[in-house]
Amino acid sequence: MTKFRRMKPIPASELVINADGSVYHLNLRPEQIAHTVFLVGDPGRVPRVSRHFDSIEHQVQRREFVTHTGTLAGKRLSVLSTGIGTDNIDIVLNELDALVNIDFETRTIKEQLTSLKLIRLGTSGCLAADIPVGSIVVSAYGIGLDNLASYYQRTVSDDEKNMEKEFEEFARSVGVDLRVYAARGSEQLLKVFNAHRAGITLTCPGFYGPQGRNLRLRSIYKPRFFDEVGKFNHSGFGITNFEMETSAIFALAGMLGHQALSCNAILANRLRKEFAEDPAAVVNNLIEKILETVAASEEF
Repeated sequence: MTKFRRMKPIPASELVINADGSVYHLNLRPEQIAHTVFLVGDPGRVPRVSRHFDSIEHQVQRREFVTHTGTLAGKRLSVLSTGIGTDNIDIVLNELDALVNIDFETRTIKEQLTSLKLIRLGTSGCLAADIPVGSIVVSAYGIGLDNLASYYQRTVSDDEKNMEKEFEEFARSVGVDLRVYAARGSEQLLKVFNAHRAGITLTCPGFYGPQGRNLRLRSIYKPRFFDEVGKFNHSGFGITNFEMETSAIFALAGMLGHQALSCNAILANRLRKEFAEDPAAVVNNLIEKILETVAASEEF
């Protein structure tokens, strides 16, 4: 767990608590969240997950943040929509941590800290030719092309530092100068979901230019970047996919002492120029497979 030195009460301007005792953006009170949380981007995906629960005890919504908490196979679980992008992840991860690790009455950090299990259920594009559309991939690492982690005083492992340097050198070799951060997911949770292909996920701070799409504006990427980037390898893991949240989840979870894993349904293969014919079915398969694993595992 990250050690915090702050002992004084946290000011109201830094931790905003609503009149009903809920945290500012998520609108959740501490008792309304489980210690295993599924993170989905789309608010409409929340009921697609919670319909598999045996019971639902809380349903809360504010803006794009929708939360359902209930039980499955005797395990208390929450599913929460983050919206799109690492900026929203900054809100969600900090407020989830506040719900379990800050006493809202005294506004002080608890002496006994709680480690959450955070599992992203997302959709993604694929950067490896041998991964078919419709597959499930899990992330051992996230590489952030955004700059969220730079706003925090973060201890980076030698492994993560090496990965950052290696990827930046690789990117320059295929025509683009990038500054990135690397963050490792939970090795413990990765073992639980070892039935699925594991790799490295690129997290982009946008859908168009940051992912090399050209409409009326030209991206900085050379045409061959996304053709070549799948060849990058670190510690036996290659780059499998790209999306818009994973690196931030891993970086913030690591700093806060939580376990995090990202599980993504592959809707598109960038190299094959393919897109899923039935995206809803692909997402439903992801939800069912991951929930089956959680229900059967003693880890949760």
